[in-house]
Amino acid sequence: MAPTAIESEHAHEGRAQEPDVGAREVRHARTRSYLMCPPTYFDVVYAINEWMHPDEPVDRDRAMSQWSTLVDTYRRLGHEVLTIDPVQDLPDMVFVTDSGLVVDGVALGARYRSPERRAEAEYVFQWFRRNGLIRPALPRFVNEGEGDFLVVGDTILAGTGFRSDPRSHAEASAHLDRPVITLELVNPRYYHLNTALGVLDESTIAYLPAAFSAESRAMLERMYPDAVIAAESDTEWLGLNLVSDGANVVLPVQATHLAQQLSARGYEPVQLDYSEFLKSGGGIKCCTLELRGFRELRDRGPTTKESKGTQESEGEKQ
Repeated sequence: MAPTAIESEHAHEGRAQEPDVGAREVRHARTRSYLMCPPTYFDVVYAINEWMHPDEPVDRDRAMSQWSTLVDTYRRLGHEVLTIDPVQDLPDMVFVTDSGLVVDGVALGARYRSPERRAEAEYVFQWFRRNGLIRPALPRFVNEGEGDFLVVGDTILAGTGFRSDPRSHAEASAHLDRPVITLELVNPRYYHLNTALGVLDESTIAYLPAAFSAESRAMLERMYPDAVIAAESDTEWLGLNLVSDGANVVLPVQATHLAQQLSARGYEPVQLDYSEFLKSGGGIKCCTLELRGFRELRDRGPTTKESKGTQESEGEKQ
């Protein structure tokens, strides 16, 4: 289906209208800025999640083609895509979303649990610094960026269980000045929150209940009674590892059940083949770090206080 046109660039217009009885709900998109990293060195040379099998070869040309199609799709939808240079010997750097979290132009870097990925965080952190983001800081505790931290309106949902340290949740809340809700993941196949939950707009999510502890499921049911519930057949293709601008939802072409649900709820599914990255347990959202507030910050220019606001975390001092 062809993507809808972006109807509003303003955050306050990003909420859905109340539908008429029997009518398809109207959704409004908001222009986004995304940071992405080309898969120049993408490969599977180690295994740090259940999806990864180093003995299965990667088709790098196919990966580059799928990644380029994703970039073109974002731009066709009216969004801004910025890139960071890939680094040799960092095959997972294409999954840049795990390396940070940006809210209102304020940047928090990452601290990886796996030694194989730790160097990635520094490159993205330096990108934050060079590009004028506010108070860039590296966390003290393990924090895998938008892999485990997802922004829904004024709230941040934060995953733990396999990667991010729960202590990083309070750390993120303090730095970004947003409430953080802790959610426990219980199935190692869903090692990051963004493999089990996708943000559709400022008040709506889609998720797989079976990926969460009973307490976290109850929390999600209370907070998001109108959530879209995914099927496990969708998550076999990382269907919840999606990117939404509030109206258009970019997700794998194989996630047909989820796409049908989204369409029924007034969203426009934009389905792509991104299957080469499944060999590393990665998907569309994994490759897309949202820079919230970046465009506004750039347009007005940083204040003196902001431009000098780079912080050194406790972890850096150790």
